[in-house]
Amino acid sequence: MKRIYVVGTADTKGEELAFLADAIAATGAAVSRVDVGTRDATIPVDITAQEIANHHPGGSKAVLGGNDRGAAVAAMGIAFARFAQSRNDIAAMIGIGGGGGTSIITSGMRALPLGLPKIMVSTLASGDTAPYVDVSDIVMMPSVTDMAGLNRLSRVVLHNAAQAISGMAARPAPPPEGKPSIGLTMFGVTTPCVTAIADRLRSTYDCMVFHATGTGGRSMEKLADSGLLSGVIDITTTEVCDLLFGGVLPATEDRFGAIARTGLPYVGSVGALDMVNFWAPSTIPERYRGRLFYEHNPNVTLMRTTADECRQIGEWIGARLARCEGPVHFLIPEKGVSALDIEGGAFFDPEADAVLFEAIERTIKPNGRRRVTRLPLHINDPEFAGAATAAFLDIARQ
Repeated sequence: MKRIYVVGTADTKGEELAFLADAIAATGAAVSRVDVGTRDATIPVDITAQEIANHHPGGSKAVLGGNDRGAAVAAMGIAFARFAQSRNDIAAMIGIGGGGGTSIITSGMRALPLGLPKIMVSTLASGDTAPYVDVSDIVMMPSVTDMAGLNRLSRVVLHNAAQAISGMAARPAPPPEGKPSIGLTMFGVTTPCVTAIADRLRSTYDCMVFHATGTGGRSMEKLADSGLLSGVIDITTTEVCDLLFGGVLPATEDRFGAIARTGLPYVGSVGALDMVNFWAPSTIPERYRGRLFYEHNPNVTLMRTTADECRQIGEWIGARLARCEGPVHFLIPEKGVSALDIEGGAFFDPEADAVLFEAIERTIKPNGRRRVTRLPLHINDPEFAGAATAAFLDIARQ
């Protein structure tokens, strides 16, 4: 039987945790009270901190019993994420916390599948929530007052949170029906290509387009890991440039990891690998002074990648795609990789592109399942979009 997990640090937020759990139980929902505190609980709980801590790779001693609270909070976050992944009875999860509790609980929430209801009632919910939400679908709800004992406002906030999570759990979204979903990556400078591909495939697939701004690529791969995608058309791999050379829209080291783990049909390309993103010119690192830049707008400045940087980018991408056992078809547009990398364009550099292409071909290790195809086209040519569409349909059928 699936249950609503009500999570908090029962050593410091026991009164609030008990109130919230009772409010949810009053709606008729089954509840599990979960303690992620690092000291003795002040209320009865259904799942103890010891049980959570046992899921840490180093065992419970890595979490409990030390004197360093910061280290204990970090370790409990790791343990709770592993605990959450191990459960198959979670209908929804709601947490309450201040700084430490929010960090621990959202670590576990981020490990849960997308679509499973998650609400975090937090003292930090009105600030920068990116470190807690990341690319998940956590709903952050401000607690307004601190959680230092119940008061007339906190009772209302927690009551509303209880009604919200109960409603989500009682009437979950129906399973997706109809067309399978695919993920596509796009940047402004590859928009014509990706738009044309999506138009060609929309009658057959539910096309989810992700803006390649770091979080976009991570979101797409999170969906892949969650089993919510049937394939990927990764035209715009530009986030790798920012990762390797200090740009502001970077991928993580796990870029392409979901493709390797899931074996999904994958068509990729070199979209916008001619650029690294920075904010306004004054923010560009000193080591890049004198390079070729393009002002995309007053707040975004693009830097052209050099031949040596292109070699590193190509080797990085190729090495990761070489780990993929699923079908991979990588397409290389020999006449340019973005709207700026075109004859007469600000970033046109055939020599740098040639180094990029060679590095990818060399390191991707083509075989029966991994192919690299060069096309005498620009990435935004309609014929390139047609070729990418045909390549995806071909490997999807296989």
